[in-house]
Amino acid sequence: MFRKSFLALAVLAFLAPAVHAQTVDEILAKHYDAIGLDKLKKVQTMKAYGKMAVGPGMEAALTMERKRPGQSRMEFTIQGMTGVQAFDGENGWSLMPFMGKKDPEPMSPEDAKEMRDDADFDGGLVDWKAKGHTVEFLGKESVEGAETYKLKLTKKSGQVQTFYLDTETGLILKQEGKRTVRGNEIEGETVLGDYKDVDGMLMPFSLEQGMKGSPQKQKMTFDKYELNVPMEDSRFKMPAVAAAADSAKAAPKAAAKAPEKAAAKKGK
Repeated sequence: MFRKSFLALAVLAFLAPAVHAQTVDEILAKHYDAIGLDKLKKVQTMKAYGKMAVGPGMEAALTMERKRPGQSRMEFTIQGMTGVQAFDGENGWSLMPFMGKKDPEPMSPEDAKEMRDDADFDGGLVDWKAKGHTVEFLGKESVEGAETYKLKLTKKSGQVQTFYLDTETGLILKQEGKRTVRGNEIEGETVLGDYKDVDGMLMPFSLEQGMKGSPQKQKMTFDKYELNVPMEDSRFKMPAVAAAADSAKAAPKAAAKAPEKAAAKKGK
């Protein structure tokens, strides 16, 4: 009797990883089908138009652009001034005129690393094995009244994200992750909703993000998505700072005038 029980436990222990992997694959297969992955793979650029809440009763016009494999740009206009946050695939930068900064500035190494980790056009759950990531199924959990599959994604970089996929639709309802801000680690969350069909793919038209557990969230709503629109790589690169450009232009002129000044000084 003991030997039979031991053998049964050994068989279950051996099969457990295979059953677990199959469960993750089944969940993600439903997710891929829901978002229209086959069509998404053919999309090279994506542009979304909408608005973002920036304060009580205040909204900013919002435009988000993405280009394969990992370039992104977000513009938001407040009271006639336009801010920019962008990533060119290697480096991140921002322009914040409403904070008194008229010139673009490189992002901090921490922010640039976060943007690099999140730059994947398809998202970390797509082709996760080929990318060197791991995915774990953590059971089911309710998100705003909906039953979800809870998946833990550990990226090759070490970044960890948690996804909550609707058990009925396969769509992501919530995403959580940790990031470092000024040396402090904070845990944020993004709630996705109002999914609509865009050329055979389901896209979220509503996003709310902020610190986990905090009632204060930044809300974004979108009116329209455009796919495969022309985008130059220069859209994502940091522009040359005007002062630096002026200095560069002035240098040759100064060098050309140097002999003239020397001759005039010698003549005296």
